[in-house]
Amino acid sequence: MHFLIFVSAHLLFSSLLAAQSASPSGTVSGTVTLAATGKPVHHASVLLLPLGRVMESDDDGRYRFPEVPAGRYTLVAAVNGLTGNRLTVTVTAGATATADFVLAISPLRQEITVTASGRPETTVETFSSVASLDTLELSTKAAASLGDVLDGQPGVAKRSFGPGTGRPVLRGFDGDRVLIMQDGVRTGSLSSQSGDHGEPLDPQALERVEVVRGPATLLYGSNAIGGVVNMITGHHEAQSAGHEGLHGYLSGIGGTNNGLHGGSAGLDYGMGRWVFRMGSGGQRTSDYRTPVERIFNSAARTYSGHGGVARYGERSWFNLSYNTQRGTYQVPNAEAEEDHDDDDHKTQKAEKDDDHDHEHGHESVRLPFTRQGVRLAGGFRNLNRPIEGLQYSYNYTDWRHNEVSGGEIENRFYNKQSDYRLVVEQRRSGRLSGSFGGWGLRRDFKVVGAEAITPPVVQNALAAFAVETLTLSDRIRMQFGARLENNRFRPERLANRSFTGLSGSAGINASVWDGGVFVANYNHSYRAPALEELYANGPHVGNLTYEIGSTKMRRERGDGLDLSLRHTTNRVRAELNYFYYRMRDFVFLAPTGEREDGLPVAEYSQANSRYTGVDGRIQAGLHRNVWLNLGFDTVQAELTGLGTPLPRIPPVRGRVGVDLRAGRWSVLPEVVMANQQTRTFTNETPTAGFALFNLRGAYTVTTQHTVHLFGVNLFNTGNRLYRNHLSFIKDVAPEIGRGISFSYSVRFF
Repeated sequence: MHFLIFVSAHLLFSSLLAAQSASPSGTVSGTVTLAATGKPVHHASVLLLPLGRVMESDDDGRYRFPEVPAGRYTLVAAVNGLTGNRLTVTVTAGATATADFVLAISPLRQEITVTASGRPETTVETFSSVASLDTLELSTKAAASLGDVLDGQPGVAKRSFGPGTGRPVLRGFDGDRVLIMQDGVRTGSLSSQSGDHGEPLDPQALERVEVVRGPATLLYGSNAIGGVVNMITGHHEAQSAGHEGLHGYLSGIGGTNNGLHGGSAGLDYGMGRWVFRMGSGGQRTSDYRTPVERIFNSAARTYSGHGGVARYGERSWFNLSYNTQRGTYQVPNAEAEEDHDDDDHKTQKAEKDDDHDHEHGHESVRLPFTRQGVRLAGGFRNLNRPIEGLQYSYNYTDWRHNEVSGGEIENRFYNKQSDYRLVVEQRRSGRLSGSFGGWGLRRDFKVVGAEAITPPVVQNALAAFAVETLTLSDRIRMQFGARLENNRFRPERLANRSFTGLSGSAGINASVWDGGVFVANYNHSYRAPALEELYANGPHVGNLTYEIGSTKMRRERGDGLDLSLRHTTNRVRAELNYFYYRMRDFVFLAPTGEREDGLPVAEYSQANSRYTGVDGRIQAGLHRNVWLNLGFDTVQAELTGLGTPLPRIPPVRGRVGVDLRAGRWSVLPEVVMANQQTRTFTNETPTAGFALFNLRGAYTVTTQHTVHLFGVNLFNTGNRLYRNHLSFIKDVAPEIGRGISFSYSVRFF
């Protein structure tokens, strides 16, 4: 029904555009060429700021923005890791402004984000702290999980229950407080609910991964209170532009230590205003080895496929797609973790290292899953009315997975989810611009099995939001917004619950010197309790806890301050961020000291808490061929009334690397350091500090129609034994030892 409503509305609105007349304006045009050859670059994306419009260069490398209101604008161009300098133009009515780009491989690439504000912009202009990894960076990330892809980015750590289940932790926030999306919509997986549930992905198929650190509740909902991770493909609606001919990619990866191997391919064929898409891929890993032992039952595999059709008109567009994924996560045996009375921990691990039948001596746990999704997205642009543009999306996801132990299915999980979203972009009026819209969700969650931890629950949510930007001058902008959201839970045989809350923010972005920007944000955020926090009552092996929820939970509220100082030139990019969040009625698992079904019992409780920390990075050109890369982050989080540290908070971390460049070659030695973590929650064990030495290399070949990327990554070269403090099974499963991975990717356009 929702699907038909969206299609009908699109057709009706399209018919109304035919009678629309254009208002006086100017034009921006230019060319995009390749630095290495001087030839035109086809299908490069050119971004016009602050309007957020995107156009692609044609076969001659030309692009054109029609009907641009008079004013001063910044342009950025990029394609598949190639980038150029930012250019500035002034548009006058009836005239054409020209900006020509020369693209090349550079250590300092223009970072684009659509996640921070819902429209394309560079990370320098954002009011949030954003990191964006492009095709070149992702091509060497031969990893089985999203957590492994992002681990080590400033403010981003990895929670895991084994290598296939890594999930990003943002500034110490995890689970339901971090929202994972693909192309701006929720993935529909269950990774937020349990440590042993992963977030499947194919890194080689992504254009970018964007990370918004800090509250993003205004645009995306109450469970984005800690931040958002958005996996961007070439089909994202904010990058909507058609093309003629064939686009695509082909990639392959392989590695030692964990038997990594896989590949993926995708094709887009443009014909007139239509684009037809298809692709498929997969990757597998076997059990990995630490410096002292093999971790049995730690393999993972994922396969995916997608197809779709899109149409791009001058003022309207739509994209209809289908995607499917299937795979299996294997969960390393964690029996030693369950027995806290046995202090002879190391002796047990030494014995199983000598026992070749260990793999068969314990019941192995597997999580086979399938996910299917259908999505319709569309929009209207350049409307020359009080409404500048409009975007809508409808997404349906059907997620299923089983918990298989000893060859028997113990529990079956079902999560059917529909979400829809409408965003209206206002035409700039004087100094004011912005957007407003609505969002809705329906989720049908059910667990079937002897150890079903929650009853069947239907969740419905509705929200309205608005974000406005006030441009005071060329150097100072202010942004303010609000979101009103209602979440309703209807569990089987239990009382219904409803939560309504208001989120709001106010911020300033000020240019304080040439290339330097200061950003300050105040955020008030609201979060409805998660399903498991309300209704859990049973053993939850994925979190190694017997969990007991509370139907009397209150909504969680937070007030925070984010400060950011950024500097960007042709030779230096630097960023320093400070954050301070106070959370009221913060939900946490409180151990009772009892045990049930071999697991420690813990009850969901509420108390006030505080998060504070600093993260940052520096990329600096010491020489034309020598670039310095530095990164660091630290966070402290505790229950303020009790003075108790919160569980699984990452330790102080730092990264020092050098990017050595010569022609098409790049060699990147680095040292990754983590301090010991002794600020621990009740019954949580501390972890020792460590230093890892890694060595990455890349070779890039660019032509008029293709970009070839060859990558090699030698990790943990010293074969250091270390443990991830955010791993649920860190006491029995150290991290991976020395290994090497290879990758190759070609993108043609």
